[in-house]
Amino acid sequence: MLRPLEITGLGKSFGSFTAVRDFNLTIPPGEFVCLLGHSGCGKSTVLSILAGLQQATLGGFCIDGKEVDYPGTDRGVVFQSPSLLPWLTAAENVMLAYAQAHPKGDKQAVLGFMELAGVADVADQLPGELSLGTQQRVAIARALALDPRYLLLDEPFGMLDSLTRFDLQDALLKVVDSTAKTVIMVTHDVDEAIYLADRIVLMTDGPAATVGEIITTPFGRPRDRSILKHPEYRKQRSRIIDFLEHHANQSTVGVREEKRTIHSHAQSEAAVSTART
Repeated sequence: MLRPLEITGLGKSFGSFTAVRDFNLTIPPGEFVCLLGHSGCGKSTVLSILAGLQQATLGGFCIDGKEVDYPGTDRGVVFQSPSLLPWLTAAENVMLAYAQAHPKGDKQAVLGFMELAGVADVADQLPGELSLGTQQRVAIARALALDPRYLLLDEPFGMLDSLTRFDLQDALLKVVDSTAKTVIMVTHDVDEAIYLADRIVLMTDGPAATVGEIITTPFGRPRDRSILKHPEYRKQRSRIIDFLEHHANQSTVGVREEKRTIHSHAQSEAAVSTART
C-alpha cells in the first residue's frame, strides 16, 4: 500500500537569509496539491527540494517512510520553461526521459505518453518549429515518460497566453484523471489553483515563509469549466484573496486545515450570527 508523502519541519536558508521555515504537509497518494502565495514566498524553493535539486537546511521529506534528498525517476518535474533540447525532435526529447526509467527505448511507449499529452502528431518536429504551448505539452509528456509517482510542476503555464493556458489546464486534468498521479504544483493564479487542485496550500510571505492555511476544494473529479459558475467557487476565491491580501504578511499565522466545504463554513458563521442576535 502506497504511503503519503510527508514533509516535516522543512526549512531552507541561504546564508543568513531564511527563505522557508517549518514547512509541514502530508500528501496522500493521488492528490493534486497547489502551493499558492505571493512572489518570493518560497513556493519554488519547496518544490525544488522535493525534486532533489536543492537540499533542505532543516527537516526534509519522506517517501514511503524513507527520507529522500536526491533526484529520482519517481518524481517528474515540469518547469515554467519547457527546456527542450533544440537539436532533438519532440519524440527524442521524450525518449531521453523514458530511457532513464526503461533502459531499452520503446518508441511506441514514447508515442503513448505524447498522445496522453496531446502532442503525438508533432513527434518528428524540432522544438523550434513548435509553439510555446505545444513545447510545454512535450515537457509534460517527457515528465510522464519517467512513469513517476509524483508530478512536480513549477508554474508550468506561467509563460503562456490565457487561451493556451486554459487548454493546457484541461489537458493536465485529463492526464491526472487517467493516471492517478500525485501532483504538487506551484502557481500564482488563484483561479488555476481552485480549478485544478484538491487542496490549496496558502503560504505566508517571506522571509521565513511557511504554511499559512490549507483549503480543501469542494469539487469532485472529473471536473470541467462548469465549476467556475458554481457559487462555492466564488466563495472559495474570495477566501483565498482575503488571505493573500490581509493575512499572508503576518509573521505567524495559525494553520487551519479546511476539512469542511466552504458551504458548511458559511453555515456555521450564519449560525453564530443568529445566536448572537
